[in-house]
Amino acid sequence: MSTFPLLEQINYPSDLRKLSQEQLYVLSKELREFILDTVSNTGGHLASNLGAVELSIALHYVYNTPEDLLVWDVGHQSYPHKILTGRRDQMGTLRQLNGIAGFPKRDESEYDTFGVGHSSTSISAALGMAVANKALGKDNKAVAIIGDGSMTAGLAFEGLNNAGWLKSDILVILNDNEMSISESVGAISQYLSTILASRFYNTVKQTANKALSLMPTMQKIAHRVEEHMKGMVMPSTMFEELGFNYIGPIDGHDIDELVSHLKRIKQLSGPQFLHVVTKKGQGYKLAEHNPIGYHGVTKFNPLVGMAAGNKSGSALTYTQVFSKWLCDMAKTETNFVAITPAMREGSGLVEFANLYPEKYFDVGIAEQHALTFAAGVATQGVKAIVAIYSTFLQRGYDQLIHDIALQNLPVMFAIDRAGIVGADGPTHIGAFDLSFLRCIPNMVILAPSNENECYHMLWTAYRMNMPCAVRYPRGGGSGTQIVETPKLLSFGKGEIVRHGNKIAILSFGSMLDVSHLVADEINASLCNMRFVKPLDTALIKQMCETHDYIITIEENVIAGGAGSGCCEVMTFLGIAMPILHLGIADLFPPHGDPKAILKYCGLDKDGIVKSINDFMSKEKIA
Repeated sequence: MSTFPLLEQINYPSDLRKLSQEQLYVLSKELREFILDTVSNTGGHLASNLGAVELSIALHYVYNTPEDLLVWDVGHQSYPHKILTGRRDQMGTLRQLNGIAGFPKRDESEYDTFGVGHSSTSISAALGMAVANKALGKDNKAVAIIGDGSMTAGLAFEGLNNAGWLKSDILVILNDNEMSISESVGAISQYLSTILASRFYNTVKQTANKALSLMPTMQKIAHRVEEHMKGMVMPSTMFEELGFNYIGPIDGHDIDELVSHLKRIKQLSGPQFLHVVTKKGQGYKLAEHNPIGYHGVTKFNPLVGMAAGNKSGSALTYTQVFSKWLCDMAKTETNFVAITPAMREGSGLVEFANLYPEKYFDVGIAEQHALTFAAGVATQGVKAIVAIYSTFLQRGYDQLIHDIALQNLPVMFAIDRAGIVGADGPTHIGAFDLSFLRCIPNMVILAPSNENECYHMLWTAYRMNMPCAVRYPRGGGSGTQIVETPKLLSFGKGEIVRHGNKIAILSFGSMLDVSHLVADEINASLCNMRFVKPLDTALIKQMCETHDYIITIEENVIAGGAGSGCCEVMTFLGIAMPILHLGIADLFPPHGDPKAILKYCGLDKDGIVKSINDFMSKEKIA
């Protein structure tokens, strides 16, 4: 007998719409259990998906998808949507190479209307769809589903502002679970919490609706009175001031209430805003009690839960190295602050935030603000340390150039998740930072090859009186033990790691270990370059004068990366000789295990040796 008898009958939303509303409750139970069973075996985002089960069912039940368009913000909550839209049997391949993606992806399904992964894009995208379809004479609906954490970003309000002005037919659903990846912060989050705290208003509203449901005329009058009531018992909604018809808050786990409201809203024209309250981790007690810990999970036994502690034993991840350095540094240094855009856990700031709350600033999902805020801090002689993922730094690029680098302000970036990130895939890849940072005047860029070097690079960067970045990969390196006595590295200098013949490999950052294996096999010289900007010109010149071939290796796109910088140095020095750049080609690598993706990109040992041998064969023929 099947464990999920009703769910297995649902291959597409058209099957879902054949069910009665009473059956939807049974389906929601099975869907929640299926998600827990799947994600505990594959890893992925758990708590957010458990909280969005009923909402996903109700949306596909009421709206005629895929003709009606659903845009899921970020995509952390999209697993129920994927399961209901023909991908149930593929969920065992979730986030694996050649499997289905962890986020909505346009080329994966016609039901995935917009590719996402970064926050706060849904409103703008759905508005664009609504405007385009109106121009085409279509009457299909556009719905944006956005979390309260994503509502802290300026982009969300740019979309709201434009939608209210255009009076477009668009529904924005605020999935309010009082959580992003870290707790939601800021005045907007506080405002939403104030609305939820107004139980008097909600109780009166619900009671009145039930009492007046038998008297339609009185219900219309009561609706007008309600608008005045809102102002008396709760803050006037800013969403209405932006031109939206605000409805809610309603219980996001009550399917009857969801379906009822969505059916009525579907008949309305103009901008609509539905405030839905859900619980992250709903239905799985461990996730309900620890939604941050169960936001993104690896494989685990759902009966036992996620194991605590450092799974790698005594070896530290690069994130933990940064965390240790920051806490160690704070023992002796006082004139600094640490800033993160809603990534306290992911960037390794939990311990620091607990020990030094007066120096810790989480600005919410607002990368542009984080960078200009850091610039303002630095103008007053206080060091600003910004902990941020490589993929999210892209969102503050103008601020990096205009507000920090142009003014040559001493802002330090601890850039996590640089290079291949694995299961999160192309939306989160950190393979562009060397290219987009290297071209900015006044920037210094360091790339550690192991955990100990990372620790001392952070000290080195902290001492610099200019914009600087230390970029390091996700996870751990070789397990190198940290020597805790601070050591400042020589500015712009690399080191020779191995002496060989004919071939010189210039390795940047995380590629040193595999480069060492390659150098041993082909008897090449090997340099740990350490600095991407400024490059060690003297070391490059020395390698060119004593070898026949130069190979550059980096975990970054080849275009404009560290290898391109080496070419620029050689051109400046008037050196013309064979050089091969190895890195990520002109493509977006797929999702999957990081080792598998490195192999896919030809950046494992065998792939690198083959590329070098092919290169040398061509050079000899030429």
